Amino acid sequence: MVFYRRVGEVPGKRHTQFRDADGRLYHEEMQGEEGFSWNQSFLYHRHPPTMITAAETVPDGGGELRGNDPLLPRHLRTHELKLGGDVVTGRKLLLGNADVSISYVAADADSPIYRNGVGDELYYVEAGEAVLESVHGALAVGEGDYVVVPAATTHRWALRGPELRVLVVVAEGAGHVRPPGRFLSPLGQFLDGSPYNERDIRGPERLLAVEDRETEVLVRHRGGLVRYVYAHHPFDVVGWDGYNYPYALSIRDYQPSTGSLHLPPPTYITFEGPGFVVCSFVPRLFDYHPDAVPVPYNHSNVDSDEVLFYCGGDFMSRAGTGIGMGSISLHPAGFIHGPQPGSAEKAIGARRTEEYAVMIDTFQPLRLGEAVADAEDPDYAWSWARAERGAG
Repeated sequence: MVFYRRVGEVPGKRHTQFRDADGRLYHEEMQGEEGFSWNQSFLYHRHPPTMITAAETVPDGGGELRGNDPLLPRHLRTHELKLGGDVVTGRKLLLGNADVSISYVAADADSPIYRNGVGDELYYVEAGEAVLESVHGALAVGEGDYVVVPAATTHRWALRGPELRVLVVVAEGAGHVRPPGRFLSPLGQFLDGSPYNERDIRGPERLLAVEDRETEVLVRHRGGLVRYVYAHHPFDVVGWDGYNYPYALSIRDYQPSTGSLHLPPPTYITFEGPGFVVCSFVPRLFDYHPDAVPVPYNHSNVDSDEVLFYCGGDFMSRAGTGIGMGSISLHPAGFIHGPQPGSAEKAIGARRTEEYAVMIDTFQPLRLGEAVADAEDPDYAWSWARAERGAG
């Protein structure tokens, strides 16, 4: 993360003696990025966080990816995927490449304790409420929240209701999800004029009280999955401080830019990762030039595949396609796409849009996951031609 946070008790200096009331030494853990060269947090455990008593390989059920062949735009209806499972093991893989994977889960159970030791994970909560419990403490999240969980964060998802619907974006290329560099000063402060800043970001507020017992932790590593048994519960933290921790940002706190003529999607960038960016489309005023055409123009994605997750409001430019709440569209590089025929004319004179959508642009081609077969609308690729014939 980009600003300092402290929860619980920490010593006056790093790497110094820090003891409990009975004189027992607490155990320091550094959680850092890029070796010892980037953001770090320092956590203080009651017991050594290294004490494993058992380990077993876990089959990786993530599923295979296949090429987008023939090259087509795709419409995936995530709400047709079955409810069940948890946010970690119940993910349905939809799209992916060497840099990023995009999954969806409709969870009805708490997750196991989990740690991704490869890359950061970004979640968008479409519906429901939960508490992200971690070594850093408790973070309450709900509908409309982005949740960033840094690599190597030991955590679990505890539902606060019968169902939690989440879009999951994982940095698979051993990288990190961060606010765009153009929003930040050289020292990491959000600049005035950025679409969000420190005041909009929520971190863990309180540490967790846990029973001291053997605890299983599922860990993703560079070779697959392993389940460790730890001699002590990993959430036995009495305090931590630093710049590396889970945090939440509500899409409703993202402040959009407007212009007299249509602004391109990178205007709405929210996060960046290795090989991909994430943008937020939120309610905003339309273009105010007297001759403006408010909907997007037809365009080619020369260097990127474009994914849109539609999560609220009225998706005017996609009218007549069947796209609605929970839909994902994929428009791959090499395919010219744009609004449905007739949408541009209908949009003229409109003053604002009420849509919410999350966009993911990737710079390597996306392949299709196994869950596509259960969610795809096979007619979407031909919707532009159908709309024109219908209009005539």
